[in-house]
Amino acid sequence: MSNVVSVLKDKHGQQPVPSAWRNTFSEIVDAIKDEDFVLARGVACVRPISVEDAEGIADNIQNYGALLISLPEETWQTSVCQWQESHWVVMVDLFTEDEGASDLVLHVRVYENGPAFLFEVHLVYVP
Repeated sequence: MSNVVSVLKDKHGQQPVPSAWRNTFSEIVDAIKDEDFVLARGVACVRPISVEDAEGIADNIQNYGALLISLPEETWQTSVCQWQESHWVVMVDLFTEDEGASDLVLHVRVYENGPAFLFEVHLVYVP
């Protein structure tokens, strides 16, 4: 088991994805890999994805040409976040059936919401 990664507000450098957020990202990726691009199933503390953004995500994955898989533990070795004054920008490295680690990333903004956090999926793409 890896060490617990805390939530930090460091605008000068990237940090590992906090441990407390990882399950949420896993649920988002599971929905997307099941082609639930608008998160119709609902994921706690995650804003639904607009139809326009969902279409962009679906197109980017289809154009990439590989099937996403659930996030393995190793994704947290390379995925990062960075504080941007009002929110964190998080880049989660995605894995596919054929390649394992892929060039695709899940780009999410995370906002403070009282003592909790609110997740807003921006895109899945190749940076």
